[in-house]
Amino acid sequence: MSWLLAFLGFAALIVLHELGHFAAAKAVGMRVERFALFFPPILKSVKRGETEYAIGSIPLGGYVRITGMNPHEEIPKSVEHRAYFRQPVWKRIVVILAGPLVNLVLAFLILWGLALTVQGGKLAFPTNRVEAVEAGSPAAGKLRPGDVIVAVDGQRGGPGVVRKQLGNHPCEPRLQDGCRAQTPARVVVRRDGAEKTFSLVPVYDADPRVKAMRIGFAFGQREEPVNPVNAAQVSVQQMWLVTTLTVQTIARIFDPEDRKELSSVVGGYETTRQAFESDTRRALGVLGLISLSLAVINLFPFLPLDGGHIFWALAEKVSGRRIPVIVMERAGLVGFALVLALFFIGLNNDIARLRGDGFDLPR
Repeated sequence: MSWLLAFLGFAALIVLHELGHFAAAKAVGMRVERFALFFPPILKSVKRGETEYAIGSIPLGGYVRITGMNPHEEIPKSVEHRAYFRQPVWKRIVVILAGPLVNLVLAFLILWGLALTVQGGKLAFPTNRVEAVEAGSPAAGKLRPGDVIVAVDGQRGGPGVVRKQLGNHPCEPRLQDGCRAQTPARVVVRRDGAEKTFSLVPVYDADPRVKAMRIGFAFGQREEPVNPVNAAQVSVQQMWLVTTLTVQTIARIFDPEDRKELSSVVGGYETTRQAFESDTRRALGVLGLISLSLAVINLFPFLPLDGGHIFWALAEKVSGRRIPVIVMERAGLVGFALVLALFFIGLNNDIARLRGDGFDLPR
């Protein structure tokens, strides 16, 4: 059953993404020739009005074919005015942006719903209070449980600010598990009503769930009764964290260690399947995060991704003239090669995980 549920979950993400493109194209008056789940060869199709609805045989995605998206195609005079490249830039951007936007909204709604229905009816938020100190860490013997972090390097703020400031003390020449920062962090804490200052050298933790400079303490937490507002806050925080990690991982694709973090549709599917076997709520959370990742990756500014179409539409708007087709085609070849490289690296990683220790499910 978990195989079927994971398949249906992935299919739903694809259908809703393409439905965003489809609905936006119809709304701005473009002519949609085909709405397809999965890629050709086509297994079955039915035509309703001017649009063909189809199911393909390769379950790796889906697509919406809009008249005129291929600049070289011959377009009947009767529908030429509704072709994609005959439309104003703003209409093209609306249509392309609609797919990732659906994934973003879907991710938010799933994570928001899970937060609203959390067991016990309370949400935990990190505070600057030190809950525990790790033995043998830079903070050991200096920080104590009950201390309150006031500032790091003069910067005041919540746990996010503390983590960011510690991250400003990296190892040189590169990050490795257990490496020590080149410079110490100046940590000010409040203890028994008085402020104390410590000079602590952060250490890098390469755990995939951490991957940050740390000084070895755990933040305390406060609990609040769940409500729509703080549930939305938790959802947005999770989305921002996943977005940041996704962008950082892809940006450091040439780093052998970071490249190991990439995954393909195979990994996403297997993680979802295992999550359904474990717990339905966890599976929904995984689908929400996958939906978010689809949106983020699709917005990278190179063809054939949605972000590439948006980039060239904006370039046309800024330049005030149509971008030559040959320029976009060459850019598309580079982008397509990059997409293939990301896919095969992720697939190779997923195969190694299937043969080895498996997949770590999000907590």
